[in-house]
Amino acid sequence: MNIRPYIAEFLGTFTLTMIVLFTSGTFVAELGIPTAYLAGITLGLFVYTVGSISGAHLNPAVTIALATIKKISVPEAVYYMLAQFVGAIAASYAAWHITGSWVVANVGNTAMETIAEAMGAFVLVWGIMAVVEGKVSKGASGLVIGGSLTLGVLIALGAGSNGVLNPAVAMGAHSFASAYLVGPIVGAIAAAWAYRALAEAPKPHEHVA
Repeated sequence: MNIRPYIAEFLGTFTLTMIVLFTSGTFVAELGIPTAYLAGITLGLFVYTVGSISGAHLNPAVTIALATIKKISVPEAVYYMLAQFVGAIAASYAAWHITGSWVVANVGNTAMETIAEAMGAFVLVWGIMAVVEGKVSKGASGLVIGGSLTLGVLIALGAGSNGVLNPAVAMGAHSFASAYLVGPIVGAIAAAWAYRALAEAPKPHEHVA
């Protein structure tokens, strides 16, 4: 069994969660714009450094979405998600040991937050799909995916959520509400299928029998 992808997912999600926890302003605070940019940079870094090993999902919603279009097998997706959640939880405990207190992001659990998280995750996975489907050069993959996360977070923030877009990170921040679980998964799946449908649609010059 090759465990390298799961180690990569663990380390990446651990780092991403730590970035979120320590850029929220205070130890009990809503996430903000600086977090959006730093999270995007972090994801882009891991795309470049471990993308060839695991694909650098670092997000259960992304893994689920790619599993629904058969870009990853279901058993492998389960191991990915376990690694991601364990990485986020480990980051939470590491932050506790460093600060002496739990780092918690305040979140609600409203319909608007669910929609906002779905919108943000849609943008994130839309960018990921461009890379997965080979529409983006390898050299630009980290920029596209990291930029997609930043844009998705900013959209979600503007629409009324904390812009987490990641159920594992939400758990690591002790903010595992249904809005931050359901929203990202729904948005990610919708983006994967919408992009797939668009990519497979006949081009204007093609004739369909």
